[in-house]
Amino acid sequence: MTGLSPTSSPRPESGAQATAVTGARQLWPSLALLAVTVIWGATFVMVKGAVALVDPLFFLALRFSLAFLVLAVIFWKELRKVSPRHLLAGIAIGIFLFGGYVFQTVGLQYTTASKAGFITGLYVVIVPLLSAIFLRKAPGKVVLVGVVLATVGLGFLSLRGDGSLAMGDIIVFGSAVSFALHIMAVGRFAPDMDPRALTTIQIGAAALLSWLGAVATGGIGLPLPLSVWWAAAFTGVLATALAFGVQCVAQRFISPTRTALIFTGEPVFAGAFGILLAGEILGPRSIAGCALILAGILMPPLRSRLLQSRGSSPR
Repeated sequence: MTGLSPTSSPRPESGAQATAVTGARQLWPSLALLAVTVIWGATFVMVKGAVALVDPLFFLALRFSLAFLVLAVIFWKELRKVSPRHLLAGIAIGIFLFGGYVFQTVGLQYTTASKAGFITGLYVVIVPLLSAIFLRKAPGKVVLVGVVLATVGLGFLSLRGDGSLAMGDIIVFGSAVSFALHIMAVGRFAPDMDPRALTTIQIGAAALLSWLGAVATGGIGLPLPLSVWWAAAFTGVLATALAFGVQCVAQRFISPTRTALIFTGEPVFAGAFGILLAGEILGPRSIAGCALILAGILMPPLRSRLLQSRGSSPR
């Protein structure tokens, strides 16, 4: 019988072997996050149709409540063991999550699903900037160039002929900032906490805030069309409960910046679904803006991939 004895020490891995092991451990979490972006991209058209029929905060309350109920039933044992630190961390993450979806859902009333998807995707370049501010990790030159390109693209996409900004696009940009803060917060707390409890608590906090907002604005109204119930169920179970559960687990192995880069697929899928399902049309100026945003978003990961192919270590 070959192999190590119980008392023997494993041989240290070489640099190439360690890199291969790290890459293998990050492969499935990366693919899972990419699948999440497909689901999120499909929801833009669905949510836009739903909030045309009901109050946005009421829709969010239904969405987050359904997600919370599903997770609470599945992870009831884990919830009974949560510590005060778990609870506070989940609430903090839930506040950022609530802010992101409020800005996005309200903004969808005043802009197209395609544009909202591309603008929301700007969190990919906001995360490195926030890392520089809060974690003292200065972004590299490529990231800064990406930020400039994405900002110019946002101007092409959102500025009107008179130079003013479309209100819906400004509101959706608020969601990009909130989602960037959400990714940072998950990256801070997820590695040393139970992802099942953390996911459930953050969604429960978002549900509570949504109900408070809906009651305060008088947006609750019944009965609801079947299409709204379907949209709430799809976004609640798949795009919220499943998606954020996957994110909490994946970010135990993947950094916030890497997570944000994987999420670059979301604006692409949002634009594709907007064109295919909703028949949205982007003019030449909007197409140029989308191209610049995608270029800015994709520059950092493409550079990292190029350096890896050359055998260098990316920053």
